[in-house]
Amino acid sequence: METKIKQFWDDFAAEHGLVNVSEPEAWSFGTDADTLAQLVKQGIKTATTSGFELYAFDNDPLPKVGEYNIILDSQNEPVCVTKTKVVEVLPFKYISAEHAYHEGEGDRSYDYWHQVHVDFFTKEYASYNATFTPESKCVCEAFELVE
Repeated sequence: METKIKQFWDDFAAEHGLVNVSEPEAWSFGTDADTLAQLVKQGIKTATTSGFELYAFDNDPLPKVGEYNIILDSQNEPVCVTKTKVVEVLPFKYISAEHAYHEGEGDRSYDYWHQVHVDFFTKEYASYNATFTPESKCVCEAFELVE
């Protein structure tokens, strides 16, 4: 972990009395990292969706309930800490309007969310020579802003 990110986590852990809690993953959102990080920091964005297969392509573990995350901006600067509350895997076509609303993007409508995510996942899957479809599994994660 970069020194600045490590210091951010060490300060957070000390302030919250977290002992024996390993340093969490630090990451930014795939598109418009600055805006989305600010939506999280403002408590508006409390959910995210990612492509299930993308975890396998990158050999990354799936998110787990109870783990912390350091949200970064586009400059890899820490913005805030979240804690994962819910993780579920389901086909894209079954993601609810409620989940879309909690993602906090655009006008928070399902139509806006759907279009943005179809565009994003189509490009992401194509970069791995894979095809995104309505049946593609997605990881829906709900989280809370801790600080």
